[in-house]
Amino acid sequence: MSNAMSLNTPQGANLPWYRHRWPWLLMLGPSIVIMGGLYLGYLAFSQPDALVVGDYYKKGKAINQDLRRDQAATALGVAVGLRYDAARGVLTGKLELPAGHQERSVQIHLAHATQPAKDVVLTVAPDADGVFGTPLALLERSRWQVLVEGEKRDWRLEGVWQWPAQHEIDIRADAPAPAK
Repeated sequence: MSNAMSLNTPQGANLPWYRHRWPWLLMLGPSIVIMGGLYLGYLAFSQPDALVVGDYYKKGKAINQDLRRDQAATALGVAVGLRYDAARGVLTGKLELPAGHQERSVQIHLAHATQPAKDVVLTVAPDADGVFGTPLALLERSRWQVLVEGEKRDWRLEGVWQWPAQHEIDIRADAPAPAK
């Protein structure tokens, strides 16, 4: 009789639950979701939020000063052209100022779209014709915010540079930067 009984019962019916494959297969999905959630939680708390401004009121008041500098650039008719030669690792450019107005140095700030640690700040000295060149390590493929300021920070130009899609950029006061 015991032989007849063992023939009718499925094989492994007397094994404990953890010896069967189906409970493990059913638990695999939720455990993957839990592991993924823990990893995303780690990423969220270990990486700083670089785009959040701590003192937003002070930043908002500074906008008026920036607008005055934009208006000063428009009044002067300032323009700048930048070109990056990746093979030589050189950023060259030409600063156009009205006759009789010359800057001894100009600050160029290339701000990475999402990672402030990759921002580049350069101080260049244009010659009498406004031409300048400076060594620059390889730029990452990105959308760069370009800010060009005068020596006294009394004027500024802003533009967006999609490098390497745009090999060069021209920024004029109160004019959008054309794609080249």
